[in-house]
Amino acid sequence: MAALVIYKNRPALAEERGDKLELTLPDGARARVRPKDVLFLHPGPARLPLEVPEGEEEAAWELLQGQAVSLKELAELVYGAYTPEAAYGAYLLAQRGERFVLEGDRVRARTPEELAALLRAKRAREEREQAFQEAVGRLKEGRWLPEDRPLLAEAEALAWGERRESRLMRALALPETPEAAHAFLLRLGLWRWENPHPRRLGLPLTPPDLPLPPLPEEAREDLTHLPAFAVDDEGSQDPDDAVYAERVPEGFRLLVHVADVAALVPPGSPQDLEALRRGANLYLPEGTVPMLPQAATERLGLGLREVSPALTFELWVSEEGELLRERLYPSWVRVQRLTYREALGEPALGPLAALAQAFHRKRLAQGALDLALPEVKVRLEEGRVRLTPLPPYESRLWVREAMLLAGYAAAHLALREGLPFPFATQEAPSRRVEGEGLAAMWEQRKLLKRAQLKAVPAPHKGLGLPLYAQVTSPLRRYLDLVAHQQLRAWLRGEKPLSQEELLQRVGAAEAVADLVREAERKSKLHWTLIHLLQEGYEGPGVLVERRGGQGVFLLPELGLSAQVALAQPLPLNAEVRLRFLEADLANLEARFALV
Repeated sequence: MAALVIYKNRPALAEERGDKLELTLPDGARARVRPKDVLFLHPGPARLPLEVPEGEEEAAWELLQGQAVSLKELAELVYGAYTPEAAYGAYLLAQRGERFVLEGDRVRARTPEELAALLRAKRAREEREQAFQEAVGRLKEGRWLPEDRPLLAEAEALAWGERRESRLMRALALPETPEAAHAFLLRLGLWRWENPHPRRLGLPLTPPDLPLPPLPEEAREDLTHLPAFAVDDEGSQDPDDAVYAERVPEGFRLLVHVADVAALVPPGSPQDLEALRRGANLYLPEGTVPMLPQAATERLGLGLREVSPALTFELWVSEEGELLRERLYPSWVRVQRLTYREALGEPALGPLAALAQAFHRKRLAQGALDLALPEVKVRLEEGRVRLTPLPPYESRLWVREAMLLAGYAAAHLALREGLPFPFATQEAPSRRVEGEGLAAMWEQRKLLKRAQLKAVPAPHKGLGLPLYAQVTSPLRRYLDLVAHQQLRAWLRGEKPLSQEELLQRVGAAEAVADLVREAERKSKLHWTLIHLLQEGYEGPGVLVERRGGQGVFLLPELGLSAQVALAQPLPLNAEVRLRFLEADLANLEARFALV
């Protein structure tokens, strides 16, 4: 004789088989379970399926208010009999949880106060659901009311990357992705130019609010009698390196002064840990979010005060660009700030130009790649997007080569002294591209291997250097700061970070620096598309790659690449005129056509 039980919230027929029960489930399947795994309803005989009879639920509740009874007693009160069907009906009433609630193997009748509160909550839910469906109907038509704003906040949170799912987006039959939510908010007119990318990647968007200690008392070499030039793009706010070169009998003497950030930010300090969390300055068209407190730039930026503290790399270099020897020390420097254009007219930079050309030739002879694709600076100024192509001034090469020499010298010093150090490395590309023009550089860049930071020195093939480290931007990049912390420890005879500690910092900083680079790239593209939407565009494009009937064009005035249908075959490096057609801001895509 089969008894009636509940197993996993479904009715089942149960027969004893030793110390277990053999169940027959509604779909005919069988299972063997322990008695404690089921809820007993009726001793049987019972059959499936069950038809629950009509009963007097309300009358039974009025009789029992607040009392607890067995399922058998409830079945008898509601249905007037204790049959398998009545027992199952009593169970369903308790499961529904309105007038009765199942507590263990007994059923409690709610009090009038409980029932009233439950019904009020149910009505409120029904009203909310009705309001939700009405809002969904409006939104499908592209309309919204002020009372829809809390509901739309859910889609905004998805667009910002602060949640991963959205009932609203599901109800609208839209993908539950940040990009789809962004596009939806744009269609509604709720969003216009909002840049979600840094926030979507979880990056801090305000400067660190941490104090800085005073500059420690220590011996510094006074170099204020020598010229020093911090050369950067117009509008740069964080000058952390300056240069000066002069001719000497063996070739050149080069001074590379770098902001002495490690003097104020030792390893393990709150400022150091916050900089590690951020990885690097975040450069956005809207402005810069520094990795260090703003006071660090104000006190240490070269040329922002009459005299600045620096860590100076003094290098002697041959006429052929060979590094002969180096010296490293803290200093005081008097720095003049110049733009790259202004630097071209500065006579005191003549020796630096000659030195840079010599070192550049040496690197090229050692296999360096010289890629000079167009660059455009994107800034948001008073609600308008300003695009400024960066002219390839020769002074850029002067500064770049001086910085590379400093990094080369620092890597040599670290290797010679056995100092754990964040070495920058890069494997050689799979092949060297023959040819000239932007098309060859475009293809060569695609073949570049990713540069890596390692605690063990290895060649940097892209730079044509046997070893290298980035050391000239400690205000901007965390691992440059770590390099300075190691160099300062060596100068003072103190214990530097161990190899293991260094590796931990390299891994953590590189992970967040990847996010910073992604946020910068996407933000720059975001505001460039807005510029196109605001201003339109018609201008030159250079064919750098062919893909079937499509061509990939570089647009030097925009710093963009675009894939455009070709009406007829064109040779690589051919220049045409392109016209902007439309932009998909949410997916960061733009369409152009040949004029």
